[in-house]
Amino acid sequence: MAVEDTEAASGEDDADALHAFLTRDSIAGADDGPLAGRTVAVKDNISTEGVETTCGSRMLEGYVPPYSATVVERVLEAGATVVGKTNMDEFGMGGTTETSAYGPTRNPVDPERVPGGSSGGSAAAVAAGAADLALGSDTGGSIRNPASFCGVVGIKPTYGLVSRYGLVSYANSLEQIGPIAPTVREAAGLLEVLAGHDERDATTREGVAGAYTDAADGDVDGLTVGVLTDLVEGADERVVDVFESSLADLEARGAETVDVSLDSLEHAVAAYYVIATSEASSNLARFDGVRYGVSGGFEGNWNEAFARAREAGFGDEVKRRVLLGTYALSAGYHDKYYRKAQDARAWVKRDFDDALDRADVLASPTMPVLPPRLGESLDDPLQLYLMDADTVPVNLANLPAISVPAGEADGLPVGLQLIGPKFCERELVRAGSAVEDARR
Repeated sequence: MAVEDTEAASGEDDADALHAFLTRDSIAGADDGPLAGRTVAVKDNISTEGVETTCGSRMLEGYVPPYSATVVERVLEAGATVVGKTNMDEFGMGGTTETSAYGPTRNPVDPERVPGGSSGGSAAAVAAGAADLALGSDTGGSIRNPASFCGVVGIKPTYGLVSRYGLVSYANSLEQIGPIAPTVREAAGLLEVLAGHDERDATTREGVAGAYTDAADGDVDGLTVGVLTDLVEGADERVVDVFESSLADLEARGAETVDVSLDSLEHAVAAYYVIATSEASSNLARFDGVRYGVSGGFEGNWNEAFARAREAGFGDEVKRRVLLGTYALSAGYHDKYYRKAQDARAWVKRDFDDALDRADVLASPTMPVLPPRLGESLDDPLQLYLMDADTVPVNLANLPAISVPAGEADGLPVGLQLIGPKFCERELVRAGSAVEDARR
């Protein structure tokens, strides 16, 4: 179990009961700045100098990074205090925060239900008031999913807007670090601090960061919202009712809604899991008991020791995805699976580009279901993967998206997802703030 070091703080007892944190270790930031006096929880796959970073895995238990991720440096320079590392699905592989080697996180709204994942600890910490803000990472919905299930705001930035330096990678071409916060304005303020070029991350771009908080004005008069009918049709009726009510609120504020259908979306989940697991099989090869990970006490030659280290260090879901990715990349199957998945990804990108020529932003439920009860999803991995149907297309297309609380069904949070063109986070903040204002 990761060590808990700091003294009790507001919301800490609740967060401990929910198992939102793996490590409690306060890191004070600058004396002033835009986040002065604010506390930030950091997902446990984001490196923090001198503080244990496990990725929710036994494989990295006891690992203490010698440096901090760029995003951590930036929140500290902005005056925030980092209050700990949050629980997560092991190496980001899961949508419920139940695959963590250290046990699941519980949903603050209903502790018998999951908080979503893989950034479930970050969302739960914010929802429980144990941190003002949090950092998560989103490979296929891992910020938006728990934001929706916990009733908070989560932003998945455009690929290249926020540095990934210091993030322990799951799937490099898909993932982004982003903010989780109680309100749209607070999420936008944290994004302002995080965004911008980083010379240590060649995927970041110059001149794309901007001011986002002033866009949280709720002014959607004349905005065209494209409703992704393919993603609405398969959702739980209770979720759809809340979603449609939220759309009506936007229309009442002057927005226009149009139906949009994307033929490629039926292939998006399959393409995503082929690409993500293929990249994971490569990224996680470094955890071999020699370079990183569990080591010592394994008999046999190098190959045997390598296999035993990975058997001991990885959980079932990580093993499953590494095997799937290795198979997809193997001789004889690369063209059959991986290349076809990349073709499908290009199709998804084209479909989104066409849709965003007809609408300013696109809308869907963030999650097609209400938060499942703990344990419900673990026996059926395929059903767990299908739960990502509304979020993974955004990562395939490298677009920005925001999840905003839209209301409740049976006392459980429902999120509205808004998707925009690349580097148009300001429009998402504006539309998201309108949804938020309508609920007040």
